[in-house]
Amino acid sequence: MLNYTLEELTDDEIAAEKALHRPFADAVRGLVDATIRTEVDAEEIRRATAEIEAITARLRTRQSPGSFGVRTTGRGSVRASGNAVVGLRNAVAPPLEIHQTGEGRVYADFHLGAAYEGPPGLVHGGVSALLLDQVLGEAAADGGTPGMTATLTLRYRRGTPLGALHAEARVVSSDGVKTKVAGQLSDADGVTVEAEGLFVLPRWAREQMAAAKPTAFE
Repeated sequence: MLNYTLEELTDDEIAAEKALHRPFADAVRGLVDATIRTEVDAEEIRRATAEIEAITARLRTRQSPGSFGVRTTGRGSVRASGNAVVGLRNAVAPPLEIHQTGEGRVYADFHLGAAYEGPPGLVHGGVSALLLDQVLGEAAADGGTPGMTATLTLRYRRGTPLGALHAEARVVSSDGVKTKVAGQLSDADGVTVEAEGLFVLPRWAREQMAAAKPTAFE
């Protein structure tokens, strides 16, 4: 139903991919930040535009026909490298490195810069929802009951400033294929956004999990 691909990669091959693509995506993130905050003159912007277009053309000479999707190995490792929150290759992603406890609780410490701004100096509310949706979903999976978002309810307690942030989530309850999760986003002064979500494992996913059970996003 969705773009899931089985790839028989060794641990060394996966490590080599990370070593190659992590700094590449970081470089593009730096470019995005520089694009937003640059104050160079018009001619320099024109030259940079031409150079970036040339690099883009080089990269497009060989590419996949669609999204990266989710790629798994026979050992249960999951590579969601295009994911908008945790994707190794996705320069849109901060990315978050989400830590699992194995008990239905996860957390992440990260930094959001100029690319994620909504109100001046603050994180866009939709970005907060994006991050918390991912974190809550990972908590459900960590608790052994993964699923897709059915509902996500947010309470914005105050503006979330750009900079160093912390997100965490925990499973509240689980009933068959339905899991309730609660979480929050916070800065050094405390909670800025609270979230509650319901995650449901669809039938097609239940059938796929019978054959292979992914354990972690990479």
